[in-house]
Formats: sequence, structure tokens, C-alpha cells
Amino acid sequence: MNRRPRLLATAAVGAFAALLLTACGGSDGGSKGNDKIAGADTGGETSASPSASATAVADRPKVNLPSDVKDKYESWQTGDKAKDEILTDTASRIDATNAAILSGDTGAPGLAFYYRDKALSGAVQWVQAYVDANLSFTGTTRYYSPQVTLSGAKSASVVYCADESKGFNKNRKTNKVDKTPSDESPYVLYNTRLEKNTQGVWQATNLISKRGDKTCAG
Repeated sequence: MNRRPRLLATAAVGAFAALLLTACGGSDGGSKGNDKIAGADTGGETSASPSASATAVADRPKVNLPSDVKDKYESWQTGDKAKDEILTDTASRIDATNAAILSGDTGAPGLAFYYRDKALSGAVQWVQAYVDANLSFTGTTRYYSPQVTLSGAKSASVVYCADESKGFNKNRKTNKVDKTPSDESPYVLYNTRLEKNTQGVWQATNLISKRGDKTCAG
């Protein structure tokens, strides 16, 4: 199965963490344009996503995604109010990033809303990489096995998995979908650092990812 092109995601992680790995969002140096991009943080109309936090003060940007792009969030609620607020904003960040990629808009309001500092610069580069490659994407990405760790009241980390096996590249101009088989793993492990701002929004400050991690396989 093909997956969204990793090539484009390399730009994002350089700014996100200045390290990295082979991953969607990770830099591997040998990526090809018809490999899948992760990330969407990956794409679409949300399915089974968590409800918005009742305590949030800020108005979340409205995100509209095309019907051919979907995000599925599995076990995305823990029953713990604080952790579920973090997961809600994490899912919204993923959707907002995908919306920006699909529209080719590096100035999409959702980016500055859910990212900050170097992570924001990386997200903008990520979107621009798709635009430069004349690519979009289609299909479904499944997000699962989230683990939230709080470090005080305003700092946290979220680790989660993504299954990109049902996502495909799409030419932005012709809308032609590329289903060329790929030998790369469709499973990606994400590790995100977040900070809660004065409006109560959990913003990503750092994001790294690793494709093919055994934690997510299966």
C-alpha cells in the first residue's frame, strides 16, 4: 500500500526538533515523492474524535476537510478531564494541519493556534513542502494508543500511533491519486511536547516521529 509522502514531512521535523529519524515528519534524507507524508500530524474529516473541552476559553478555529479525507481517533478519551482536554487539542491540531496542507495555505489560522515557537515554523515548512511538490492527499488515517503525561498544570507530552495504510498521494492540479505500492511501514509513532497558553489551548512546542516503530505495528 502507498502512504502519504514522507519526503515533504522532512521539512517539518527539522524545525520541530532538529534531530531526526525516518518518519513522517521525520528526516531520512532518502525519501521519494511518492512515499506518503505523515501527518497529518494527517488528514480529514474527523471520526470518533473527542468532544471539545467545556473549560476552554479560546474559540477554536473551524476546520473543514473534504469528504475524501478522514481522521479516525481510537480510544482518544481517557475519562480523565485534564488528559482529555489535551487529547482534544491534539486531535484538533492534527486536523488543522491537514486542512492547511489540503488547501495549500501556510497562513491557515489553525497552525498558529495549535503550534508555537519552532514547532510553528516547522508546521509552516511542512505545508509549504506539499505545495512545492504539487501534492495533496486522500484517504483515511487512524490515530490510536494515545498516552498522556502531565508535567504540572501547563506542560505535557502525548505519545500516539498513526496507521497510514489507507492514505494516498494526490496531484494537486490533476487530482490523480497515486497508489503505487510502497515498501515502507505505514505505522508511525509520534511524540509531542505541549504547553498550555493563557487562553487554555494546549499548543505543540516540539514534535518528533518515527516510522516503523514496533510500538505501533499490528
